[in-house]
Amino acid sequence: MLFRRSLRTSAAALALLLPFAAACGTDARAESSTVTLTVGATGWKAEEAVLKYANLDDTPYKIKWSLFQGGDQQLQAVRAGALDLASSSEIPPVFAAADGSANFKVVAVQKGATLNQEVVVPKGSKVTGIAGLKGKKIGYVQNTTAHYFLYELLKQAGLKWSDVDAKPLLPNDGLAALNGGGIDAFASYGTSIITAHQQGATTVGSGKDILSGNFLWSARDSVLNSPKQKAAAADLVARITKAYAYVRDGHLDGFAQVTADATHQPLAQARKDLTDAQAQRPTQARTVGADTIASQQKVADVFTELGALKEHLDVKTFWTTELNTDLEKAL
Repeated sequence: MLFRRSLRTSAAALALLLPFAAACGTDARAESSTVTLTVGATGWKAEEAVLKYANLDDTPYKIKWSLFQGGDQQLQAVRAGALDLASSSEIPPVFAAADGSANFKVVAVQKGATLNQEVVVPKGSKVTGIAGLKGKKIGYVQNTTAHYFLYELLKQAGLKWSDVDAKPLLPNDGLAALNGGGIDAFASYGTSIITAHQQGATTVGSGKDILSGNFLWSARDSVLNSPKQKAAAADLVARITKAYAYVRDGHLDGFAQVTADATHQPLAQARKDLTDAQAQRPTQARTVGADTIASQQKVADVFTELGALKEHLDVKTFWTTELNTDLEKAL
């Protein structure tokens, strides 16, 4: 059984390497040793961990992972030249490109779950729904999914943005303010929501059915101008898809343990969250298409309506299909 598994893992790794080799030449492994991608992660380095867990971390190029509190910070790092590849929701690239001088392109879409995207209130709060937040102080992570779904939830509850005292906060600062009484509710995502629940917070609103589940890979223009880095980016995105397929194929328990250790939560909760997430929307990449661009345009238009964007933004100006061919081969 172990021998067969090793053969399957080796075959998968070889299949992923072939498109990279084709893009870089017959001696790709020797040449690619000088290729490095600096890649962003939010919350915890789940992508790095899942590659290692699935034995797909033996990339023929170097990866430097950097951890951020949000996708908005990743896009800022891309703009500053500190990251080659950023992963985020649909929202951060909108604001990173709003000044019209984006030095990046959205190159791929990773479908993912929209769980743990919530508005929470602290333990003991008498608020039971979004309508009860009128006139209250609400922390939110600006220019992220939290900003978007909070606005949409307020609209659904018949409230305007001006009906609440909305305060932009980073996830860690928002948690501290929620527990310290500085805010009455907090709109956030991921590990910050997991931690909030561990500290007794309860959910009063969710972005689960509001968000599209499209998570974007944005590459700096310099990556697209380098055949080797471009091939490496396609290979990496494909490997992450294959790694999650491996997790779903009978290996949920093991990766739940990895997740629990990294996020400091009970194993049972980590397993439930992982199982629910992969059941809701399996993590997998797809190429850029008209529908994915249209989905982000809808999001950008909401932020224009909100007044967070000063004027209409045509999002297709910072999307590209340049990675499609390489990614299709790698997948």
